[in-house]
Amino acid sequence: MADTGEQQARSLLTATAVRARAGQMLELGLKGELSHFTIDLDRMDGVADAVLAVTRKAYPTLDVPFHARWRHFVLGGADRWARLADASSWPDRAARARAEFDLAIVSVLLDAGAGAAWRYRDAVTGESIGRSEGLAIASLDMFASGLFSSDARAPFRADADVLAKLPLAALTSAFQVSDANPLLGLDGRTDLLRRLGKQVADRAEVFGLHDTPRPGGLFDHIAAQAVGGAIAAPAILSAVLNQLGPIWPSRLELAGIPLGDCWRHPAIKADDATAGLVPLHKLSQWLSYSLIEPLQRAGFAVTDIDGLTGLAEYRNGGLFVDHDVLRLRDAADADRAHAVDSLLVVEWRALTVALLDRLAEPVRTKLCRTPETLPLASILEGGTWAAGRAIAFARRPDGSPPLKVISDGTVF
Repeated sequence: MADTGEQQARSLLTATAVRARAGQMLELGLKGELSHFTIDLDRMDGVADAVLAVTRKAYPTLDVPFHARWRHFVLGGADRWARLADASSWPDRAARARAEFDLAIVSVLLDAGAGAAWRYRDAVTGESIGRSEGLAIASLDMFASGLFSSDARAPFRADADVLAKLPLAALTSAFQVSDANPLLGLDGRTDLLRRLGKQVADRAEVFGLHDTPRPGGLFDHIAAQAVGGAIAAPAILSAVLNQLGPIWPSRLELAGIPLGDCWRHPAIKADDATAGLVPLHKLSQWLSYSLIEPLQRAGFAVTDIDGLTGLAEYRNGGLFVDHDVLRLRDAADADRAHAVDSLLVVEWRALTVALLDRLAEPVRTKLCRTPETLPLASILEGGTWAAGRAIAFARRPDGSPPLKVISDGTVF
């Protein structure tokens, strides 16, 4: 039996904790007890309409996929990964799933904002693609070329030993980085992939169940937890946080357990050592959403998809600020840059998670949908992220978020 301190720490590595603490932050805000924001829920209906408008435009049949990395591998209507995967011969469904886990994990870790200047020239279309979409296609090209594989005959894999020794020059070249085409945080990304390789190699009992150690071995670890062919989505997040958590630059720890994307706020109450802690796990949840489809393709039913939460990032958060659901107590805060661990940013991100839950209800009502037929993961995709980006460009010529956060690219 784990000691209480460790149990309390691991309780924060769950979607349940994210939702509960975000809900507590919203209650404080509605009572006027937060230091940086007031909340106007009367404006939520307008936000729902904005989300519906972009959703209908992007998905006229309202068949909305999940908010996941796989969307970024579709370029000009062509699904690049599906084409490669469908043309390959896999010994079984699990082999393809391991490759898809390898790809999703590496690609998500390489995606930490590109900066405004960087572009990736796509060899197929000749297009220059920026931001998250460019990083996605670049990472897919690296994966397909076998950059992360130790076997020249089997390119579609990421091996722990290759990742652990990844040269910075390899990523610099693969991302087409130059003085004229700078990419933010390349050293940090390279270091993260090396740490991933080391963690995977060190935990062969998790990542090497049916193959040599590779991030894709997490598929077998999760599949082994299936009951009657079903896996609950929150179990995916728990696996991601508990097995990959140690790769991140350490911030807060409790009983020796790194807490990841978790921050302090004195107003958050608990009757144990987790008092004052606000877990958000943004990047880990996005990765978890991205692991659902490979599990489904491998024949598993993924249940309780709404057990995961909305994502505490600046497009979803900006949506509520730009639509005046969230209002700054001090207007001058809009002009300052805020550290990611500042109370203002912690409040903003937690309120975003709670408000996304609140927003799901009117969106589904207007579309005559249920949580089963339109899960939160699809509302994010339809949805809130696009509506946040749209109003940002309507309000500010450069489309920047309404609040400036100083981020090191690993707020995950």
